[in-house]
Amino acid sequence: MQQQVLNPFFSLLLLLCLTSIISLGLSSLYKDTQILLRVKSTQLQDKDNILKDWVPNSNNPCNWTGITCDIRNISVVSIDLSHFNLYGEFPCGFCYIRTLRKLSLGYNNLGSTINMHSLSLCSKLFVLDLTQNLFIGQLPEFASEFSEIRVLDLSYNNFSGEIPASFGRFPKLQVLKLISNLFSGIVPSFLGNLSALRDLEIGYNPFKEGPLPWQLGNLSNLETLYISNASLIGSIPDSVGNLVSLKNLDLNSNYLSGEIPNSICGLKKVEQIVLFNNNLQGELPESLGNLTTLLRLDLGQNNLTGKLPHTIGSLCLISLRLNENLFYGEIPSSLALNPNLRYLALFANNFTGKLPQHFGLYSDLEEFDVSNNKLTGELPKHLCQGKRLQSLVLFNNKFSGTLPSQFGECRSLTIISMENNQLSGDVPSNFWIHPGLETLKMQYNMFSGSISNSISTAKRLSKLHLQGNNFSGMLPTGICELHLLMKFDVSKNLLTGEVPICITRLKMLEFLRLQENMFTGPIPSNFSFWHELTELNLSHNQFSGTIPSQLSYLPYLTYLDLSMNSLTGNVPPELVKLGLSVFNASRNKLYGEVPYVFSNPVFLSGLMENPGLCSPVIKEFPPCSKQNPFSVTAVIISAACFFIFVGFVLLFLKRKFLFFNGKSCKPSYKTTTFQIVGFSEEDIVPFLTRENLIGSGSSGQVYKVNLNNGEFVAAKKLWGGTQKLHTESLFKSEIDILGRIRHANIVKLLFSCSADDLMVLVYEYMENGSLGDVLHVNKCEELREWSTRLNIAVGAAQGLAYLHHGCVPPILHRDVKSNNILLDQDFLPRVADFGLAKTLQHEEGDVSATPRVAGSYGYIAPEYGYTHKVTEKVDVYSFGVVLMELITGKRPNDPSLGDNMDIVKWVTDIVFSSAEDQPIDLAHIIDPMLNLTTCDYEVIKNVLHVALLCTTPFPMNRPSMRRVVELLKELKLGRHN
Repeated sequence: MQQQVLNPFFSLLLLLCLTSIISLGLSSLYKDTQILLRVKSTQLQDKDNILKDWVPNSNNPCNWTGITCDIRNISVVSIDLSHFNLYGEFPCGFCYIRTLRKLSLGYNNLGSTINMHSLSLCSKLFVLDLTQNLFIGQLPEFASEFSEIRVLDLSYNNFSGEIPASFGRFPKLQVLKLISNLFSGIVPSFLGNLSALRDLEIGYNPFKEGPLPWQLGNLSNLETLYISNASLIGSIPDSVGNLVSLKNLDLNSNYLSGEIPNSICGLKKVEQIVLFNNNLQGELPESLGNLTTLLRLDLGQNNLTGKLPHTIGSLCLISLRLNENLFYGEIPSSLALNPNLRYLALFANNFTGKLPQHFGLYSDLEEFDVSNNKLTGELPKHLCQGKRLQSLVLFNNKFSGTLPSQFGECRSLTIISMENNQLSGDVPSNFWIHPGLETLKMQYNMFSGSISNSISTAKRLSKLHLQGNNFSGMLPTGICELHLLMKFDVSKNLLTGEVPICITRLKMLEFLRLQENMFTGPIPSNFSFWHELTELNLSHNQFSGTIPSQLSYLPYLTYLDLSMNSLTGNVPPELVKLGLSVFNASRNKLYGEVPYVFSNPVFLSGLMENPGLCSPVIKEFPPCSKQNPFSVTAVIISAACFFIFVGFVLLFLKRKFLFFNGKSCKPSYKTTTFQIVGFSEEDIVPFLTRENLIGSGSSGQVYKVNLNNGEFVAAKKLWGGTQKLHTESLFKSEIDILGRIRHANIVKLLFSCSADDLMVLVYEYMENGSLGDVLHVNKCEELREWSTRLNIAVGAAQGLAYLHHGCVPPILHRDVKSNNILLDQDFLPRVADFGLAKTLQHEEGDVSATPRVAGSYGYIAPEYGYTHKVTEKVDVYSFGVVLMELITGKRPNDPSLGDNMDIVKWVTDIVFSSAEDQPIDLAHIIDPMLNLTTCDYEVIKNVLHVALLCTTPFPMNRPSMRRVVELLKELKLGRHN
């Protein structure tokens, strides 16, 4: 009876407790809701309205975007706003939620510094992820209260200074990622105190030179150690062998020296060892053969010597990469017996002899690269036995014999690169049939026979290089079926006949090189599809007929070589519409007067050895003979009659129009002012005449206009007609970008006006024109002083850094070059010409949606060869080319550099060909026009280092423009100290 009485009592008590807990939970959740709303309204900018469901009338934030709750406690435990395109500062207000354990804000546009007070609010977090944002400044010391943090990811920001000592005092930290910031100091040894650490990634930071701390060997739980591009020096400590849990060891691109320690055999669980691009020496330790879990070994670009240990063939290898070392001798046949081998890269060594002929018989190879060695003999015919081979890279060896017919049956191939060998004979007909092939490079061998029309089946082919062989016959029309073809080079062969007219239908084509063959007939003239072409080389053939004026329709053509043919007729004046950096029509049979627009010395060499050309202004050509006086008089009388007739007609129409409409027929202009100006379209448009013309490019002509107040402005009249659609987009881009930004090193857009077929942009006038002109054409006296050139470099860098880091959203210029850096009367620079500029307010895929390579010949970053992803590192590369121009005085593709050589490769080869104990031969690089002091040489050496950093092939390795400005300013200040 008593038990029956007690049961209802306890049930009621339990109900009251549950009600109280739920009430408290709901009260806490209400507070969390208020915190979330307050942070959204005060600390974040949600431009894409992704957080639209964060609204006050919702009582349960657990259903909001990015919010995760603990259902048991009815509390917010996680906020994940990654990839939401958010702007603002560090939203520390979120940490007022006492139950919050995870805060992920990666891949946004959050910025500014993070102070200690803001950070202290978040001491209860388990996970803090701020990767891929715009945070700056030094990291604050983490307070001792941060005892629960497990994951800390601050990668891909602009944090600077040294890593704080508090980073060695996280007792439970398992993941620490600080990749790609601006940290200085050396890699700190106190990171060896993080006993719970499983993942340590601090690569791609400009640390000072220092050793790999031996204390890291204490991290017995570590599974990933990634410290690439971190200025590590000295040897790899023996303590690395204590990392018994390690699976991934990556120390690439440092300055590590000495031998690989034998203690490496202690890495019993290691799956990947990546040590390429260091200064490691000695032979490979035999103990590598004991690492039976190893899947990938990459030791390229070191100074390792000796033969490969034969035990390496017994490893459980998926990938073996030993490129760019000093290995010598033959490749051990045991490698070919490894059934697990998928990726083999042994390029850039000194391997000799023949390849084992059973390569591919026992393993399903997917990538095979033995390029840049001294290998001889025939190619192994079983390389694609497993039908999985995707990449076959054999270039720069001494392979001989014919192509195995089995290669033609390998339908999995996407890349074939076998250039610069001694392969010969006819190419098997089935070899041309590769539906998935994207790159085919066979240049500079001794192949003969014809190019099969069956190449039309290689629908995905984008790069086709067959130059420097003995191919003969006509160019097959099957080429016209390769609609993705971007680069096509069959120069230096024995090809004959006319070029198929259908080749002009290849819409993606960027480079077309047909020089040094025996092609005949006229140049194809229907260029309506060649919207992407940047280089056209038809030289050293037997082309006849005239130069098609339709070439002027190619909006991005910068390289045109028609020399050494049998072309006749006049030089089309329309070609001036092209923004050509190289133009050559020499050694033809052209005749007539050289158009006035070609009187610029830049075009002179490209017109020589045409005996029929004449000019009244260019002294290198004979003056044009005078016409018969009677014919001249007749022409004048006829012209006068024509103009009088036209005048009467216009007067009649004007009066008739006024009679019926009662208003003027004055054109209606749409005008916009972007600065305070004292002029209108009436002060600009009538003065866009030949007398005021000062320049011409791919987008239009530039005029110098004298205003009524005595000041000058520069007016760009964009091309109309067939190029109208293209120029309209340039017009809009200039207005959208220049109309809203202000910076001392960016040209000012003052005014714009447009009518039906007229688009005019008016800028501040730059007295000294473009850097390209004063450096390469005028060779201005002021540029004899290195200080002037350094000031130009700093100013231009500041302008680009503002675009990348000071604009929201960031702006990419995409056509940085010396001709787009203008100089005022004091030689202070302005970045100009924003017709190709893009903002990064959308996903990068949107920015790079067009397949066309944006930019100018010689300035384009190398990653455009395999991807069209647009990042700010494209501008950084182009700016590095400009720095090299300032140092050398040479154009990016200066003829003096030699065939197939650009300024980046020329400078890089000179710098890296110097012995380590020998100074760089600056005298061979520096512009002889410069007047230099002893101090200047040291500054130039350091600026050259900045240029090399900017033009490194890998975008991730390039500094940000903000960092470039810092480096150049330090050099500038150092020069005056």
